[in-house]
Amino acid sequence: MKTCDIAVVGLGLMGSAALYELSRRGADVLGFDPLAIGEARGSSHGSCRIFRRFNFESEAYTALSDRAYALWRALEAESGQTILLPSAILEAGPAGCESVRKSRAAAVAANCPISGPRNGREANAAYAAFDLPEDWDVVVHEAGGILLAERAMRALRAGVAHRVVREAAQIAPVPEGIRITTASDEVMARQVIVSAGPWVAGLVPDLRRHLIVTRQAVGWFAPARPESTRYGECPIFILKAAHGMIYGFPDFEGRGVKAAQHDHGPVVGPDDWDPPASDAELATTSAMLAELIPGAAGAIIDRDVCLYTNTARADVVADGGDEFIIDRLPADPRIIVASPCSGHGAKFATAIGAMLADMALDPAVKAIDAFRLDRFSGLAKS
Repeated sequence: MKTCDIAVVGLGLMGSAALYELSRRGADVLGFDPLAIGEARGSSHGSCRIFRRFNFESEAYTALSDRAYALWRALEAESGQTILLPSAILEAGPAGCESVRKSRAAAVAANCPISGPRNGREANAAYAAFDLPEDWDVVVHEAGGILLAERAMRALRAGVAHRVVREAAQIAPVPEGIRITTASDEVMARQVIVSAGPWVAGLVPDLRRHLIVTRQAVGWFAPARPESTRYGECPIFILKAAHGMIYGFPDFEGRGVKAAQHDHGPVVGPDDWDPPASDAELATTSAMLAELIPGAAGAIIDRDVCLYTNTARADVVADGGDEFIIDRLPADPRIIVASPCSGHGAKFATAIGAMLADMALDPAVKAIDAFRLDRFSGLAKS
């Protein structure tokens, strides 16, 4: 039987970053994933994701963002490719909007000055595509960007192609290690990192009752005023209104304005990628663009589906759910779980990959408290 010290099962952005880090550090590592880069399934597929230094989800993410940023820039230098396009990020919502308040607080906590528009009236004057209510709260961060996700995947995998097994894998803990089984082979690993996105519960069944997979519809819109939505003229946007939260990108690809609803869609299984996103699924996004960013509104010219894999609320250490899981399995510390990442983890992939390498190579390295599995009573150590 073939052997390796560490196996990585699931090679989206998180798994590819872990494989890259472990290989770079000289570890005996193999990665397993049946999907090719660019294939329209998996949580990391598609051309772009948002990079935010400051996050309304948690002020604690700022340090993680900063580590990820440094590592993205190092990957750019190594690969000779642009992976992170700088872009302002505009967040807005009705007066008193909690997400805007929390993002601003995260920037203040990091001693980062905020000098851009602070209300809808000022935002409309600064960005021609927008027509926000004048009394809305607004925060604009310059420390953001467009993460070129597929290009990042290719850069992470460029030097490790010989370590990638293009097959689906199952894992089975045995006294000798973790047996990795594919359709054509078996490998015995001393440890395994499971970073399989919506498929993670099929590999680690103890997680199933703590995870919720939702279907998220994504659209590309032909902008009504193309000159107002060009890269450099229009920021990345995250808008919270009474009828939902949407996010989107300037038309940096010449493909239209990419936008989607961030609120959780219907609960689905890990293989429920079809049918394509419908007009009905994109109705809230279309309506919010027409109302709030009319320069970006227009016909849907392309569409996609993404799956968010979210955590349920924890009960030992109470949280609001939708928090990451990055930890050793309490019942078997040879298994490290690196999923889910709740629809906004891509920007942290390099930092999380480094964290996973640290954990796999040094048993003394502990998981970040907020990401630990023992926050769930069903997974707490006895």
